[in-house]
Amino acid sequence: MNPILEVINDAISFYNEYVGGYLILILLVPTGIYFTVKYKFLQVTHFRHAIRLVSGKYSTKDETGDVSHFKALTTALSGTVGTGNIVGVSLAIYFGGPGAIFWLWVTGFFGMMIKMVECTLAQIYRKVNDDGSISGGPMYYIEIGLKDKLGRFAKPMALIFAGAGALCALGTGNMAQANSISDVLLTSYNIPVLATGVVLGLLVLLIIVGGLKRIANITATLVPFMAVLYFISAVIVVAAHWRDIPSAFSLIITSAFTPTAATGGFIGSTFIMTLVFGVRRGLFSNEAGQGSAPMAHAAAKTGHPMREGFVASLEPLVDTLIICTLTAFVVVITGAWKSGIKGVGMTVQGFQEGMGRVGLDGIATHVVALGLLLFAFSTIIAWSYYGSRVIQYLFTDKAIKPYYVVFALFTFFGAIWGIDIVWNFVDMVITFMSIPNLIALLLLAPVMTKEVKRYNEFLKQEKLSMRK
Repeated sequence: MNPILEVINDAISFYNEYVGGYLILILLVPTGIYFTVKYKFLQVTHFRHAIRLVSGKYSTKDETGDVSHFKALTTALSGTVGTGNIVGVSLAIYFGGPGAIFWLWVTGFFGMMIKMVECTLAQIYRKVNDDGSISGGPMYYIEIGLKDKLGRFAKPMALIFAGAGALCALGTGNMAQANSISDVLLTSYNIPVLATGVVLGLLVLLIIVGGLKRIANITATLVPFMAVLYFISAVIVVAAHWRDIPSAFSLIITSAFTPTAATGGFIGSTFIMTLVFGVRRGLFSNEAGQGSAPMAHAAAKTGHPMREGFVASLEPLVDTLIICTLTAFVVVITGAWKSGIKGVGMTVQGFQEGMGRVGLDGIATHVVALGLLLFAFSTIIAWSYYGSRVIQYLFTDKAIKPYYVVFALFTFFGAIWGIDIVWNFVDMVITFMSIPNLIALLLLAPVMTKEVKRYNEFLKQEKLSMRK
């Protein structure tokens, strides 16, 4: 590594290990527990209602917004279903052992409630632009919603979030994804990272200049296809090892609370490493509390803010509790977690071994490569939109087009830089974005409580009218 980059990497690592990681632990899961208990497990009791909303059951054409519930969900999912589901899970196990997956599950479950809260607030405080398009997200509910509580400090807090969001767009949703794409193409097909970086950067630039509607149309096609492809492949691997499922599950649970001893190529981990890496990768995977998804859900067509909150609550379920779990079982159940391979190679080995049992080892590499390519590329596209929202907030519409060029340039950098500095940078900027957002959610709890009561009353009246 370049000496300058090495110094930067060491500084970022120090912050992640001794500052950022603990701040996220203190804020993220406790916030999810607080809202889950306060609103009586809404993510569970109203799960069926959320599914009906996504299916278009309550949608009407005359509602204000840019996109449907489904397209808002797929746009947000394309921003979350990405590298974290394949590489992030492997890295969590690499550093924290199988037990990290338990804490990833915890983050995902309570993340469903956090997503519901932040996306509901994004609808309440969204802004209709002069051209009729919608802008929304934490920067708006921080500035407007917290004005009475924080006074003149509300705007600076919103600016801090927006600045962190711009960095996250370049890091979390861009560089990490591009890095994983170049890594898997080099590993699987020996394609030079420089070539990947150039092609990827140009493709991204061509797509993102079309704005949200083009992005939503592309993600609405890519997300279901790639999710089904990866899901079927992972199920084949798990089914081929069905006798080992109980032992794998037991290993994940027991390792979550006890240190994992070194075995095979695995160097071992402590309890705190298991906890921290499980929560970190969980946050990176589903982005609950990070404040990114509210920017997409703010643009959804609905007359009831709470409806979009319910739709958003499905994201951690699909992303973390289903797709990440499948990857984890592929890696654990096949023994690939003991290989000591860092990154996508661990996942590839798991699929090769698992699919080899049913004579499909020849396509295993292609499944991971294609899945990662589609996951990561759609994430880059979705995050370009998130970045454009915070840039618009910081510098007005005039800065959006220059930002797109910078974004594409960082796609190139992410593809050619080493894996360690990219992922350390990602972990750092996630905390910059999440901390002010989580604080804002807690301060805006009274607003959310009023909306929950209002919507529950609406549902009661609707049921009564249907009986009549």
